[in-house]
Amino acid sequence: MAQKPSIPKGTRDFSPAEVAKRNYIFSIIKTNFEKFGYQPIETPTFENSETLMGKYGEEGDRLIFKILNSGNFFYNKSKIELPKSIEGLQSNSAETITLEQRIELNKFTARISEKALRYDLTVPFARYVVQHQNEIEFPFKRYQIQPVWRADNPQKGRFREFYQCDADVVGSNSLWQEVELVQLYDSVFSALGLEGATIKINNRKILSGIAEVIGASDKLIDFTVALDKLDKIGEDGVKKEMLAKGISESALEKVQPLFNFSGSISEKIEKLSVLLASSEEGKKGVEELKFICDNVLTLGLDKSELDLDVTLARGLNYYTGAIFEVAAPKSVAMGSIGGGGRYDDLTGIFGLKNMSGVGISFGLDRIYLVLEELNLFPQTVTSTSKALFLNFGPDEALYSMKAISALRKAGIKVEMYPDNAKIGKQFQHADKRGIPFAVLVGADEIQNNQFALKDLASGEQKKVSFEELKEILK
Repeated sequence: MAQKPSIPKGTRDFSPAEVAKRNYIFSIIKTNFEKFGYQPIETPTFENSETLMGKYGEEGDRLIFKILNSGNFFYNKSKIELPKSIEGLQSNSAETITLEQRIELNKFTARISEKALRYDLTVPFARYVVQHQNEIEFPFKRYQIQPVWRADNPQKGRFREFYQCDADVVGSNSLWQEVELVQLYDSVFSALGLEGATIKINNRKILSGIAEVIGASDKLIDFTVALDKLDKIGEDGVKKEMLAKGISESALEKVQPLFNFSGSISEKIEKLSVLLASSEEGKKGVEELKFICDNVLTLGLDKSELDLDVTLARGLNYYTGAIFEVAAPKSVAMGSIGGGGRYDDLTGIFGLKNMSGVGISFGLDRIYLVLEELNLFPQTVTSTSKALFLNFGPDEALYSMKAISALRKAGIKVEMYPDNAKIGKQFQHADKRGIPFAVLVGADEIQNNQFALKDLASGEQKKVSFEELKEILK
């Protein structure tokens, strides 16, 4: 019996209708990226493992898809012999694995896998900037729309293969870039007709300042990773995780105000100024946030809202300034639909120091689900033809094909049913494909240089000239 075909978990097939809708989102994002002065680049699907490993924190490293070395490598048995200390290790024994075994396992993995699928577009972008620094004009504004891969547990809105749509600018410390990125988010959502998305903003310096004030600077990453989960696991869950990571009870008392941090943006900034009065870095973060928020609010947003969210930490290791995350409109149960932030020295990991950058990302798949749920895709978003020419035989088909060629040159999507099949079957085909018009050509139409055009929704049929046909289908 033939094996039932399937695809890997966390991946998807897309139908013509779905691809048309995805392309609609891509084109709006792309148009706005270019309107704001961003230029496109592309990088390879896979990078050298050393380019990616160690750039996303421990959690990120675990989610990187490694690629096995190919070719004759595996025919050399001595190269792939398992070290004695990790023989018999089960894949589910990660909790009991010793440090020595972990080191051995990492060494072994490095021997059999030198490349990995890209986890995001930011680290490959940093590699690109360093590699091409002599050809780039700084500040460099780039956008990139390509798929990325993560060995994550698939769930609603979370996939193992998905597209990222990133816009970054490197080579400038100016906070006007952050102001502009908030506007870029709003501009894209407005063009998509999406109202009520919340662009949340925070600053890594504020988080560092809080950790400093509570005497837990050495636990900054643990503190921020736990705080970032407040909306998922609640206040008690976050405190439990912080205590487990060695953050003291007294430190938690000092940050109690963060767990119910409400008010307008200016009120929140005022509260932060008081909380961080003793931290130089914290005060700098407050200043930066104030500049960005004040200017965004002065310039105004069209369909989105700005909110200062101090629990926003984004677990990634490379953010140093502003941090962004976009929440879908409240009427839709969906995780974040975008995020980003400023990184002062991302290119430093590849040897190019003091190159500040800031960037944002759009979560295409989640934006798609939101637009679908809110019924925001225009009716005209379709990949189907405008008209199907029915096939009545060789002479009629040739007459039709001449018209089809001319219509296609005019940019109109049309096609002919390839077989001289029963007319009912041809009409049925147009209906199933969602094609709005049928064009019928018989001896009478050929003689009078005309076409019979049938509107398949209303059933109305009329005879038209080629010019009329072209005008209606346009």
